[in-house]
Amino acid sequence: MSKHYLRASSLLFNQPLLVTPDMLDLGVRWANQAMSLNIINIGASSAQLWKDDDPVDRLALADEQRRSAIAQTGVEVVPVSGVLVSRGSHLNMCETMTSYENLRVQLQRAVADPMVEHIVLDIDSPGGAAVGAFELAEDIRAMTLQKPITGLVNFMAYSGGYLLGSACSELVVSRTSGVGSIGVIASHMDRSKMEAEMGVKVTTVFAGAHKNDLSPHEPITDQSLAFLNNLVQESYQMFTAAVAEYRDMPVAKVIATEAGLYRGQNAISAGLADRLQNPQHAVDELSRAVAQSRAARQSSRISVRATALAMQSLT
Repeated sequence: MSKHYLRASSLLFNQPLLVTPDMLDLGVRWANQAMSLNIINIGASSAQLWKDDDPVDRLALADEQRRSAIAQTGVEVVPVSGVLVSRGSHLNMCETMTSYENLRVQLQRAVADPMVEHIVLDIDSPGGAAVGAFELAEDIRAMTLQKPITGLVNFMAYSGGYLLGSACSELVVSRTSGVGSIGVIASHMDRSKMEAEMGVKVTTVFAGAHKNDLSPHEPITDQSLAFLNNLVQESYQMFTAAVAEYRDMPVAKVIATEAGLYRGQNAISAGLADRLQNPQHAVDELSRAVAQSRAARQSSRISVRATALAMQSLT
């Protein structure tokens, strides 16, 4: 198994994931094909492949376009797309992914930029890794004290994607966009039957009672199952408590969603979102509000200067 597959496998199996079950099935399907695993769960996958002959020019152009848009609108739109992973090194160019690490950098840059007056998280994500998600959500909530951050559900904000959205100053959904899946899931990969059919027997020597927990070379043991369940339950408690705090809801009400999915007005009625609006209209409205605020401040500064000059002429 290549290093790439080892890394992907470690991100997919034996850890709590803030992701929808269908997205986990897609990952399992990929593992079945890429690593020749005997896994039953299947689904359909999509990928985004891009190629750029001159990444330096591409980055320079993107930054120039970003600065121009901010100068005109005062709003910076930060995309949160695809599967969420903890670090940039986990990204795959052939898949739509966003890392918590890169998101934090972009948000910190936007908060520090005096030209940016309002930040928009453009969310279209089924969720992803639990590792790093709660820390970024806490940072987003802290940043809202410095600048308003609107979470814009542009198709879906499920599981880990919803956690990030719930930490924003407000969360906007459209009639057809969805939020929720406030739950945690984990999978264990058992390759022992496949290995036996191939005539392969793995003998493991280890020290420390838990060193061989969650081994893919044998059926999951009671000890390993208890450990994995504890990880899931711990993450679930953190997830529901965080959403309850960010959305100002009782924890019991968050738990009562039972990781269900809510679209449009139903999301608002459940307390999981704030208002209903077309995504593009929401951005346009925020841009107009910033423009009006800028005009009012400019008018106020002109008035102050005029008053100061008038007072000077009287002396």
